[in-house]
Amino acid sequence: MSPQYLSPGVYVEEVDKGAKPIEGVGTSVAAFVGFAKKGPVNYPTFIANWGQFVRTFGDFIPGGYLAHAVYGYFHNGGGSCYVTRLPGGDGAEEAGKAQAALPSGAQPSIATLTFTALEEGEITVEVSKPEGGPEDVFNIKITRGSTVENFENLSFKKGRGARNVVDVINRESKLVKVAEKESTLSAVEKIPAPGSYPLTAVTGTTALTTQEITPDLIIGDAAQRSGVNGLQLCDDVTMVICPDIMALYQAGKISREGVKIIQTAMIDHCRNMKDRVAILDPLPGMTPQEIKDWRMNEAGYDSSFATLYYPWIKVASPFPGGESMYVPPSGHIAGIWARTDATRGVHKAPANEIVQGAIGLEKAITKSEQDALNPIGINCIRAFPGRGIRVWGARTLSSDASWRYINVRRLFNFIEKSIENGTQWVVFEPNNRDLWSKIRRDVTAFLKRVWMDGALFGATPDEAFYVKCDEELNPVEVRDAGQVITEIGICPVKPAEFVVFRISQWAGPAGK
Repeated sequence: MSPQYLSPGVYVEEVDKGAKPIEGVGTSVAAFVGFAKKGPVNYPTFIANWGQFVRTFGDFIPGGYLAHAVYGYFHNGGGSCYVTRLPGGDGAEEAGKAQAALPSGAQPSIATLTFTALEEGEITVEVSKPEGGPEDVFNIKITRGSTVENFENLSFKKGRGARNVVDVINRESKLVKVAEKESTLSAVEKIPAPGSYPLTAVTGTTALTTQEITPDLIIGDAAQRSGVNGLQLCDDVTMVICPDIMALYQAGKISREGVKIIQTAMIDHCRNMKDRVAILDPLPGMTPQEIKDWRMNEAGYDSSFATLYYPWIKVASPFPGGESMYVPPSGHIAGIWARTDATRGVHKAPANEIVQGAIGLEKAITKSEQDALNPIGINCIRAFPGRGIRVWGARTLSSDASWRYINVRRLFNFIEKSIENGTQWVVFEPNNRDLWSKIRRDVTAFLKRVWMDGALFGATPDEAFYVKCDEELNPVEVRDAGQVITEIGICPVKPAEFVVFRISQWAGPAGK
């Protein structure tokens, strides 16, 4: 609608005639799922550096790998990330003492109270709701033989007049002490499910052995913001890592089949989101032949949205007086991806890079062994004399040759997400030739910048990409359906994976 001029004067109008630049999205945000000492449970939490992780989730825990992965990520050049803490793992273990973790009545997968025995003997904690009482109170009965302790009208409230469950039991009980586990649940949701809970002896050295674990707990649910699927909330994530799958496997909490189920769910999550890649870990202690059999026969993964690195890496122990230890490589690899993106760009294959913090490898890999692993998408980490421990592979787990390389998959993710975000202004615009021209202009300008950065192959922009949005793609029936279709073709740069020099003898120029 044209402006109306009703009286004499000078009128200044702002007219939008310029291009709407498409900005490149970030490519270096990792998401970690695992166990920690403390912090919010089952909710992706933004973390900017290692210090913030320690303040929020605590540091290293025995038998767990989340902290090692996050530390390796930041140590190798990673920037910001998200961390989802799974229920359990705080494991304040006390040798020789029995414990019981009481599940929340609202979410049974989340324990809200941990009871620890003060004396030997069979002890049982019984939870019940008082008849006709407020919804935020509950009763606790503790039994050891003929000794019975009753605590009524307890709650999670604090302050004057409140019978806080932790304060009351720790002050009055002679049989147990209790600790409240951190969670995002409300005071009512935290109330343990009614029932009887025997205290059982804690054994082993891992902080994960006291928690009942199933693959579904790690896979999670998008609606509850839990586990891997809860990462749908984080729109800027580009890498997904779950190092504590291996901790659970070592603790005997999940089987090889469970590992496959969880890793398959990671791949499915990345494929559905279309803007991130899963970095998978191998099972511990595998030989080259075993990892090959796992990849081809037992697991059988086939996706360009997943990668697998082998073997585990050796790092210094974070515990006083502890010996060096082997950890899954995924966290360190995510840091290398971020470092490569920052120094060279997402189009550069994240390989031939030093794994900082690694002091050894679980298995030394020979060239002939890598010859068998590289073609099936297993990226090897190798130690080279005088050159350190380096990532020596850059492939996805896809059988499609078009999506063989990690950098090609991630470059497409970057371009697709950037164009999606940068063309939101198109929605509800008049679907005519003027709109098609603006789309071609904006997308072409963005892809030209990508080409100038060296991400696309071609001596000229015309050789590197094309953008088509015209009447042929948008006939009447397409426009009547409310659609505008744009076709984009790009030619990505692929890594020089096999460098061949052909050398022959030369007789030299004829003598004069």
